Amino acid sequence: MGLWVLRPPGGAVAAPAPRCPRAAMADGPAPKRRRDEAEAAPVGSSFPLGSVRLRRLLRDSAREKAAFVHGQVVGAAGEETDAVLILEKTPFQEEKIEELLRRHGKMELQMSNDIYSTYRLQPPPELSEIKVTVVHPATEKHLQKYLRQEVHLIRETWEDYKNITLPFIQSQSFSIQWVYNILEKKAEADRIIHENPDPCNGFVLVPDFKWNQNQLEDLYLIALIHRRDVKSLRDLTAEHLPLLRNILQEGKEAITKHFGVPGSQLRIYLHYQPSYYHLHVHFTALGYDAPGCSVERAHLLEDVMDNLLLDAQHYQKRALTFPLRADEPLLKRFQEAGRQPGLLRGAAAGGPCAHPPSPSDPHRGVQQSPVCLLPHQGMEPLKAA
Repeated sequence: MGLWVLRPPGGAVAAPAPRCPRAAMADGPAPKRRRDEAEAAPVGSSFPLGSVRLRRLLRDSAREKAAFVHGQVVGAAGEETDAVLILEKTPFQEEKIEELLRRHGKMELQMSNDIYSTYRLQPPPELSEIKVTVVHPATEKHLQKYLRQEVHLIRETWEDYKNITLPFIQSQSFSIQWVYNILEKKAEADRIIHENPDPCNGFVLVPDFKWNQNQLEDLYLIALIHRRDVKSLRDLTAEHLPLLRNILQEGKEAITKHFGVPGSQLRIYLHYQPSYYHLHVHFTALGYDAPGCSVERAHLLEDVMDNLLLDAQHYQKRALTFPLRADEPLLKRFQEAGRQPGLLRGAAAGGPCAHPPSPSDPHRGVQQSPVCLLPHQGMEPLKAA
């Protein structure tokens, strides 16, 4: 798998991978490394956009002004490979608005009523930029990821994590070689905003693909930790507090220095479930409605740190809620384990969360329904990180 963004190519400098003594993970074997997998496609290589054959529109988003397209690329020998193209209209830039108003090619009245009117405006090509993110070659998993799907909420206990989620994570073949390429400076070295090189408590801060860096309204950066033994929120213990403090403090300082945005105007959080299993922290503009920042998936970094200060094993004890699309294999694993009695029978049993009595969570000492799967129509499928 290769993740591509059509942008001017940048240099890449190779660097040895940092080493950190492997810490004990949260009750489970160490994650599989992806470093020995095939190298990602060369950075800076051009993508044959003009030769893509449109197969179907996976979904579109009026809110994000984006379209997700399944295409096929024909190789030199006539072979066809799948690709996912994400087409996004870039945000307006303040310094170009006056030029846009002066140089529009066509202006057509759509509606007029008293003091209100709407027009269809056709700007010149140079002011109509579209960002294209390409996943090529794309697998069936990538195609399913971007399809519009019904979404359900899962309530995962620690026992669920150990018996269902963790084995599922370890069985997956999704590569995160692109993460290691950034950490080893084989790719995107010119995009690194800040780095703490400490192998245990260090990280790199890079702009997320969803941000073109032309305006601050949709500012979005990602902190990727150097150590490779922490997959997600579930692995965090008090041992990781120095790492999290570095990310919080140095990340805010670096963003203020480079972009002039104070820490009080940043939303800093982790996802659970994450879109890839290498611990990372999201930094977004507070006023930006970023994908995945809703309460059922985002956990504010400072809240996570406070929880670990109160209880070193907090995330190995508490139940966590997260959304899953109807087609996701992890949802099927919960179904196969009998942890989804409300999915189909909820309405007939007296409501979507009506469950028979369930075993108590030993860590919390209260009776809990094993899982509550609720249709949640407002959540968009995840974008590639």
